[in-house]
Amino acid sequence: MKTIVLAMAAILVVPFLVHAEGGSSAAPVAAVSIKAEQQQAMEAVRALAGRLQGALKKAMKEGGPVHAIAVCNTRARAISEEIGSRRGLTVGRVSLKNRNPANAPTAWEKKVLEEFEKEKREGRPVASLTYAAVVRTASGRQFRFMKAIPTRAICTMCHGTDIAPAVKKELDRLYPGDRARGFRPGDIRGAFVVTRDIR
Repeated sequence: MKTIVLAMAAILVVPFLVHAEGGSSAAPVAAVSIKAEQQQAMEAVRALAGRLQGALKKAMKEGGPVHAIAVCNTRARAISEEIGSRRGLTVGRVSLKNRNPANAPTAWEKKVLEEFEKEKREGRPVASLTYAAVVRTASGRQFRFMKAIPTRAICTMCHGTDIAPAVKKELDRLYPGDRARGFRPGDIRGAFVVTRDIR
């Protein structure tokens, strides 16, 4: 896999051309601005984060953390798909310690998450950690974006080191292979992922 553009957020400002395959004489088929792609990805991330937080806060008020777990289990994927389809993107979340098997990272996502952990150890704020690239894949070209998710205090009710028995029971029921526990505020909980195929 050949990376065409790979940069962290601070330098994602240079537009570039995507050329048709078949030789150096091919005419440009698209002008892709990494800055514009990143901006659209960030809008999708903000929309997803806002919708998920709103749904979880509502569930917490209605039935506490046990009810919030059920809402996350049944609605998170649908919300992600809705936000992505409206923008022509694929949007989701992944983690090195995932709860839902569907949120296990792919090889490239795992590599980025591991880089995020390295950057965190070197002192970079978790909220600032982003990745963006346009890469060649077997099916063409793809824009990829990831943004780290910081663990907040409220997250530890379901993801922390001291989880209430009723919450543990519900987590064990819904997620028998749950690995998303033991987090502390400030840890990297995972990352939002946004991709778009470029024609």
